[in-house]
Parts: sequence; structure tokens; C-alpha cells
Amino acid sequence: MSEKRRAQSLKELATKSLDVFSKEVLEQGLALKLRPTDIVITPYGKSGTTWTQQIVHTLRTRGDMDFDDISRVIPWIEVSAGLDLDLNAEQKAQPRAFKSHLGWDQIPRGGRYINVVRDPGDAAVSLLRFQEGWFLEPGAVPTDEFVEEAFLSHRRYYKHLQSWWPHRNDDNVLFLAYEKMLKDSIGTICRIAEFIGIELDDELLAITEKHASLAFMLKYKDRFDDAILRKLSEDKGGIPPGSDSAKVREGTAGGRAELSDATLARLDQVWCEEITSSLGFETYSDLVADLT
Repeated sequence: MSEKRRAQSLKELATKSLDVFSKEVLEQGLALKLRPTDIVITPYGKSGTTWTQQIVHTLRTRGDMDFDDISRVIPWIEVSAGLDLDLNAEQKAQPRAFKSHLGWDQIPRGGRYINVVRDPGDAAVSLLRFQEGWFLEPGAVPTDEFVEEAFLSHRRYYKHLQSWWPHRNDDNVLFLAYEKMLKDSIGTICRIAEFIGIELDDELLAITEKHASLAFMLKYKDRFDDAILRKLSEDKGGIPPGSDSAKVREGTAGGRAELSDATLARLDQVWCEEITSSLGFETYSDLVADLT
């Protein structure tokens, strides 16, 4: 048996990820038949997904924390079949809720969708910090190299945004910005509650504000660290035990500050090529300002 180790390069990272995330498991997830009341939380990775999951679950349960992994109570469509989670099963509360990082063109149809967008530089740096200590050996890949090769090269962030933006005003889509969520947590909770059909009283608002706070989620960060997926990565991906897979870290904006001027220029260049050319916004801030 080969020695378990974290990836030492981006090439090895891709190989280990493929060992865990199979096409067959994805196809089973895509076969999910959504109900009109189902909620699917659909941000691109590292753009507020876990935070939004916690808000939705708190609202629908009035504060339930009796779970070992948020993805057990709000399952991830793309990987749940590989974790022996039945996507079609009833959940502990209504409405049923799911997580996905799929674009509009791939997502199972028939439900209601909460999408969150985040500054691409911040999302890229957050992705690196999340990978380090789990799939990727800390310090093995420089930050600027990671952003270029593991974020900008495939442009999936931009394709995801392009797919969801035309649907931002659809009746079955709530489109949020991570930065606005940070500035107005109460307003965000109220919008989500209304969207998912939960009557919000003062007590539930207070519970949700507390349970969705950074301090609370850090206190219970073991519930938000992909425990069941981490076990699968150890079994199938050759990842050593004891990984740092915590998703709750700083809960702030500003990851771009870690990037070199050259990488910031590349982010601006790719934004122009992908988003300015297709959606007309010269900067990410312009796009967020356009959200009502």
C-alpha cells in the first residue's frame, strides 16, 4: 500500500481530487428530482456556501445543531451518492435543502435557488487556504501560482457567474453578494427567510443571527469541516488522517491583499475578457452595485 500523503503539486492535487470526485457519483446527483419547495444553495466554491447552509438550516429548524456535518442535513448534490447519502430522502425539516457548486446549465431543475457571488480574488485565496492541510501540503504551491493554475486557467468561476447572472431576477432565484451579506447580516437573514417561506419572528431572527455568526460557527467548526467527505478522501484519495478541513476561518473579505501586483493584473485581465465582454461590468464592484 502506498504511503498516504497530501499533494505536493497542482498536478498531484488534480489526481487526488479525481480519486474522490467521480463522474459516476456526479451523474447520480444530477438525476435528483427537485420539488418546487426544495432549496438549492448554489455559490461557486468558497463564496459563502457553508454560511448560507447554516442560515437556511437554522431558519427551518429554529436552531438545530444536532448534526455531525452540515452536509449531512443539507447534502451536496455532486458527491452525496459517494457518501451513501440518499438525496431523495426526507430531511429533518422543511423545506428540503441541498448544496451545489453547479452552474445554471447543469443544476437539476424544478426547485428554488440561492446563489452567492464573491470577489474572485478573495474566492481564489480562500480556496487555496481550504485545500492546504487537507488535499494539498501547506506551502507546497505558492499563492500566485495556485491562483493562476488552479483558478484562472479553467475560468470556472467566470462561467458559473455567467450562467447564473441572467437568472438573478427570476422568481425562483435569490442572488446575493458575499460582501453585502457581511455588511447586513440581519437583512440577509430576512431576505432568505422570505425566499424559503419561513415566517420570521423576533426570537427566530435572534437565534439565526447568533447561529450564523462567525463566533458561533468557529465554536462549532467541527460541524462545518466536511467530516464525512474527509473520511472518503482518506479512504479513496490517499489523504492522511488529521486533515485541517475546516470551512469556517476568517469570514471576511480581503484575500486579494495576499496577491502580487502581477496576479491582481491577471485577475483584472480575465475579468475583462470574461465578464466585461459578456455582462458589461468593468469591475466586480460594478456588478455587485447592480444587484438590488
